[in-house]
Amino acid sequence: MNMLTLSHVSKSFGSKKIIDDLSFTVPEHSIYGFIGQNGAGKTTTMKIILGLLPADGGKITVNGEAVRYGQNRTNRFIGYLPDVPEFYGYMTPSEYLKLCGEITGMPAGKIRQKSHELLQLVGLDKENKRIHGFSRGMKQRLGIAQALLNEPRLLICDEPTSALDPLGRKEILDILLAVKKHTTVIFSTHILSDVERICDEIALLHNGRTSLNGTLEEIKSKRKSNGFDIEFYHPQDADAFAASMSGSERTSAVRLFFPGKSEKDMTNAMRILADNEICVQKLEMREATLENLFMEVVGI
Repeated sequence: MNMLTLSHVSKSFGSKKIIDDLSFTVPEHSIYGFIGQNGAGKTTTMKIILGLLPADGGKITVNGEAVRYGQNRTNRFIGYLPDVPEFYGYMTPSEYLKLCGEITGMPAGKIRQKSHELLQLVGLDKENKRIHGFSRGMKQRLGIAQALLNEPRLLICDEPTSALDPLGRKEILDILLAVKKHTTVIFSTHILSDVERICDEIALLHNGRTSLNGTLEEIKSKRKSNGFDIEFYHPQDADAFAASMSGSERTSAVRLFFPGKSEKDMTNAMRILADNEICVQKLEMREATLENLFMEVVGI
């Protein structure tokens, strides 16, 4: 079952088209990475999903129900973490979650139970200081706890790891992995290593459309290789081979990289090495990476 479906969604601000015939689906209990350059329209798309902005065309469903601008019925299925969550700084984490639960009408006993579980999940169960003293990473973790309080079917996170240090990013990604068995996660980002680490599927937004869409394996298979590397024992062997086969880049005294070359080209390289009796330490194809594909799509 697909928890989220976008079909031919479009959105313009004045004469500027931000979203152009955008379509993708997010399977239930998956982590879906929504990637693109800054300003690509990721946040706009999320606000349309939440019913906070009207789409100019197309259809969106959450858990099978249509999203309508200005109505929040589908938001009962959704937990949302904005890129910069705001809190009442004078409260403790427990007090803040209690307030959120009361606003949504949760029973007091359920609020206590869920608050304890979620603060444990995000590593804040022993934090009794006021939120105004929290670091950016601690606030992001509290924001995830708040977004999960009502047991949503879909968790939407807008740039959850931006501006965090490596440890803070790891903590957030570990939490998203942990909640996958209970909910579906979609998060926007431009940090490609985060996507490769935890996402089941991704969509790359460029010029308002999904330029790449699918599992990481499917996307990487669209480009079989990114060339090959040869590591020699002696610099003079690297010099001789570079003169025999064009298209190399010198990456060290004993390493050559042949960008954009195929397996057939590597077979030809092996023939040249054998003919010249050059022994090498390593010869291997370089796998396509999400970063390479991203750069190709956006034209960098």
